Amino acid sequence: MRREDAKIEVLFDLEKTMAGEYLKKFTYPWEALKGLGELIVQLGQSLPQEEYQRVGENIWIHKSVVIPPTVCLTGPMIVGEGSELRHCAYFRGNVLVGKNAVVGNSCEVKNSIIFDGAQTPHYNYIGDSIIGYKSHLGASSLTSNVKSDKALVKIHFEDGDVETGMKKVGAIVGDGTEVGCGSILNPGTIIGKNANIYPLSSVRGCVDANCIYKCQGEIVNKR
Repeated sequence: MRREDAKIEVLFDLEKTMAGEYLKKFTYPWEALKGLGELIVQLGQSLPQEEYQRVGENIWIHKSVVIPPTVCLTGPMIVGEGSELRHCAYFRGNVLVGKNAVVGNSCEVKNSIIFDGAQTPHYNYIGDSIIGYKSHLGASSLTSNVKSDKALVKIHFEDGDVETGMKKVGAIVGDGTEVGCGSILNPGTIIGKNANIYPLSSVRGCVDANCIYKCQGEIVNKR
C-alpha cells in the first residue's frame, strides 16, 4: 500500500458516520484519533432529544438501542440508531458507534470510531482504531494499539514510513473488510476496502484494498 491509498477519502465512505465532516479535516485516519472526545461532546449536544437519551455524563444513546444491564458505559460516547449492544460490552470513553452497528458480548472499545453497519460481535478489543462501514471483526480478533517497546507508532508504506508521533494507534480497517477469527491487527495496521484477513493472522503494516491476507508475505488479489 502506498501513502495515497491510506487517505481517509480512499478508505471510507464518509456519509456512513456522524464523524464525516470531522474526518474531512484530516489527510490520514490516525490524525483524527486525538480529538475524538471533544468531537463526541460537540455532536452529542446537538443531537435531537426526541431521538436520543442521555444516560450519563456525555453519554448519548439512540432510543431504539436496548442497553443490557451488564453493559458498562463511560463517556464521552454516542451510539446511533438501530445499533446492538450485547451483554458485558465495555465502553471506556471517546467512542462513536454509528447506525445499525454491533458491539457484542465481552467486547472492549476505547477512543475509536465504529462506522454504520460495522460489526464487532464477540470478544473483540478495539482501541484507538477506526472500523469502516459494514466491516466485520471475527470472534476474538483484536486491535493492538501499543508497541511492546512502547515506542511511537510508525506506519510502513511502500513509498516510505510515516511517523505518527503517537504512542497509541490501533488499526484502521477500511469499508467492507472481513477480519477472520482470532486475528491480531498490530499497532499501525491499515487495511484497505473490501479486503479479507484469514483467521488467526498476525497482521503488520498495510494490506491493499480488494486483497486476501493469508499470512505475512502472502497477500493475493481477489479474483
